[in-house]
Amino acid sequence: MINKDLLALPEKAGKVVKDGEFPFAAVGLSHGHIYGMCAGLISAGATLRYVYDDDPSLVAAFLERYPDTPVAKSLDEILSDKSIKLVASADIPSKRCSLGIKVMEAGKDYFADKAPLVTLEQLDMARNAVRRTGKKYAVYYGERLGSECGIFAGTLIERGAIGRVINVIGMGPHKLANGEKRGEWFYKRETQGGILIDIGSHQIEQFLHYTGNNRATVTSSRIGNYNHKEFPEFDDFGDCNLLGANGATGYFRVDWFTPLGVKPFGDGRTVIVGTDGYIELRKYTDIGVEDIGNNMVIATNDGVEKLNVNGKIGLPYFGQLILDCLEGTERAMTQEHAFHSAELSIIAQNAAFDCKRMIR
Repeated sequence: MINKDLLALPEKAGKVVKDGEFPFAAVGLSHGHIYGMCAGLISAGATLRYVYDDDPSLVAAFLERYPDTPVAKSLDEILSDKSIKLVASADIPSKRCSLGIKVMEAGKDYFADKAPLVTLEQLDMARNAVRRTGKKYAVYYGERLGSECGIFAGTLIERGAIGRVINVIGMGPHKLANGEKRGEWFYKRETQGGILIDIGSHQIEQFLHYTGNNRATVTSSRIGNYNHKEFPEFDDFGDCNLLGANGATGYFRVDWFTPLGVKPFGDGRTVIVGTDGYIELRKYTDIGVEDIGNNMVIATNDGVEKLNVNGKIGLPYFGQLILDCLEGTERAMTQEHAFHSAELSIIAQNAAFDCKRMIR
């Protein structure tokens, strides 16, 4: 039987600032992740002071969720307001970098949805802007940061529960049921980046975090469009192999083939293998058993335990990010970790073998 102290849950994440101490704005609402980003910041004590997008329909949808939010007349209104500490954005991926640079040059920290940028040229620009301004270019890699079981897996690894991590396998399937509601940008390589940049960046960030690597190499990658020929630039499948600087290996698969019969958007799973055991995460559903997320199984030499941490530990990343912005620290994530995760996803996408050459 696994030692109960080893499996003890951390104190549930809560507010780290008082109301009004950390005002932020939501700018760029093209992707629905903006709602989770705002909810996480608010749960940690931040105050949503403004919303802005040049598409009125996106603002109207946002106001249905946050009806009391003042609508800014322009981006400049937000950037000129000295009280705003941070700007959160889930704009079209290709636009996220230029917005972030404007935000940082205005003296505010920036919080982008993944993927935070889509080219290596943009990455160089973002790194230069961070050095020049001293502000943060934070990234919401929600596959881990928005998952309680994903967070607790990291805690167990830190406690030595499975020894040294040597391999991570990630599966990030998604459902395209609402594809008709997505903008044209979603299906174009120039604006969306490609599947290994879009969804794959989640998986790469997890690999680096769980294996304790600050550098890694893409050893192979593939993309394909198997069933969406009406969108010739769109990848509906991708996979990738990774090698960490410490010798740990990783593989992930991402796709848009989750069937409609699965209730969540996808049956995301992660398997983390260590020298003394392994952890499996069943993040959004325990398919065939029950439709509840944040399931995990840990197996060690002392036994096997199945846990569900849904609603039990919260999402500490958001409070850590707020404190990092206020105090100039890097509790939530280092800047280089955020950037290297994005860098590897771009390298993987650019180098990927395109399976459509073989698809009949």
